[in-house]
Amino acid sequence: MIYPFKDGISITEDTRKINTNTIFLKTSQNSEYASKLPSTTTIITPKELINEWGLDTLKVIGITGTNGKTTTAAIIYSLLIDLEGSCGLQGTRGFFLDDKRVEDKSLTTPSILQTLHNMKLTKDADAKYFVMEVSSHAIVQDRAEGIEFALKVFTNVTQDHLDFHKTVAEYREVKSRFFLDDGLKLINKDEAKKIVFNSYKAYTYSLDDPSAFKIDAFSLQGGIKAAINHLGDISTFESNLVGLFNVYNLAAAVSSVKLVTNKSLEEICNEVINFGGVSGRMEVVSHEPLVIVDFAHTPDGMLKVLESIKDRDISVVFGAGGNRDKTKRPKMGLAAAKFAKKLYITSDNPRDEKPEDIISDIVSPLGGKDGVEIIIDRREAIFRAIKELKDDEVLLILGKGDEDYIEIKSEKLPFDDREVAKEALESRL
Repeated sequence: MIYPFKDGISITEDTRKINTNTIFLKTSQNSEYASKLPSTTTIITPKELINEWGLDTLKVIGITGTNGKTTTAAIIYSLLIDLEGSCGLQGTRGFFLDDKRVEDKSLTTPSILQTLHNMKLTKDADAKYFVMEVSSHAIVQDRAEGIEFALKVFTNVTQDHLDFHKTVAEYREVKSRFFLDDGLKLINKDEAKKIVFNSYKAYTYSLDDPSAFKIDAFSLQGGIKAAINHLGDISTFESNLVGLFNVYNLAAAVSSVKLVTNKSLEEICNEVINFGGVSGRMEVVSHEPLVIVDFAHTPDGMLKVLESIKDRDISVVFGAGGNRDKTKRPKMGLAAAKFAKKLYITSDNPRDEKPEDIISDIVSPLGGKDGVEIIIDRREAIFRAIKELKDDEVLLILGKGDEDYIEIKSEKLPFDDREVAKEALESRL
């Protein structure tokens, strides 16, 4: 990656792209290569680049957690645009600036140079706020080095990425690392025992435990209606989102915006209804019959999504990614079986593994449970599930959300759950 620096000079963090008109950004990830560069090469650090570009004027909000990062970040972004007029957002879905997609999807947290470049674009647009998702991989690899966060937000922590972190304890320790400084923090109080954090300048939000931002009451009928209490100041908000987990996401977002803007709680809550949702997150493809696509790909994520509509008879299409944490696969099977009457277990980015082996891991704890169908081809599984779906049932297609590909042996083939579902719905007419 190479970006304009100033006065016709470019900047890169890739030693292979160094020339007489390019300076080198030395980071935690590439520092070992810096010593091999020609002595004439100009080298700067992320902190120096932040100073050079004047990025310390931006208020940066970083969100981390197993689930909820993308939706919480998107709600904060939406609220800040409505309240402040301009904002940048970087995360799983790409980079957005003032309601426009500037860059397509990449890593949840890209390289520090790409992040700083996105921050510069945000600053150049006269925005004051930059919202970013911070992955556990990025914390380990210090991909946010040099950035002074105006606020750090913790949503939750459950099992995920154990192919990288090896144990749940290590995964929690990595998440904790992000919250050990003296900066402003917002912690999900109902999940607070799962991590360690510096209590200095730490605020909390919750549905259950007492907290600085407490959801006093809520309804999940026809969307979400909730009352949030901030130290005796009570306001209500409404949203078209569904599910208990989205009450948490909305609470985190409202609390975050209150902390960084100091707008009145009522003013913030009044803007919540304008947020229309995130593509591929509880996205309704059809109302009659009800077909929903969601990104949930962990046992806890699946449980939250399934539980949010447990008053309906549920069918679910899902699989598990290859070359990733194998221990979560049987737990995903159990999570689906807890709430769904019909399970269509299929392929989901098998990568270098055989789909049959992944599916075998998923079904291993299910025994001879009724209603379990194994259909390796994901398109066929979605078509079958929709063909067999009754009008009073709901179908959840889980795992890929708004991904537009399926990854098989390092090749990303075009595939979109939402488009396939629409085709299947048309064929059933």
